[in-house]
Amino acid sequence: MLRVTKLTDYATVVLTVLAARPGEVHSATELAEHSGLEPPTVSKVLKPLAQAGLVEGLRGVHGGYRLSRDAADISLIEIVEAMEGPLAMTECSQAESHCGIAHQCGARANWRLINDVVADALRGVTLAQMLRPSPSDDPRRRPIAAQVVAQ
Repeated sequence: MLRVTKLTDYATVVLTVLAARPGEVHSATELAEHSGLEPPTVSKVLKPLAQAGLVEGLRGVHGGYRLSRDAADISLIEIVEAMEGPLAMTECSQAESHCGIAHQCGARANWRLINDVVADALRGVTLAQMLRPSPSDDPRRRPIAAQVVAQ
């Protein structure tokens, strides 16, 4: 099964809490309360999100965290890569492949194509969109993957 890690999923949850309250500063404890996550988990995801420039930490009595820019300007690929590093479906879909058979592999080009489609799908969804009902909740909307493939 292919899936993002729990920490990446939790990072998205924490970011949606911040996105729902633009400009507000929240402590890690408040974010934990609003997200339903444990405070140590929230603290753990905030560090790489801050390092990637997706959230900013403010010190002091009224310190805490807020989004570093508008939720509509943060794509899911940024969140995934902040938590997991560059997107790579397989070893050979990375720019710097360390696979011993990459030079003779017939599947490499197709894995790179798949990697690009997934990356484009993640680039096409913003944090602001994550606050809205999913496409499956609205039968008039096509799934995001179908939109990317149709382009």
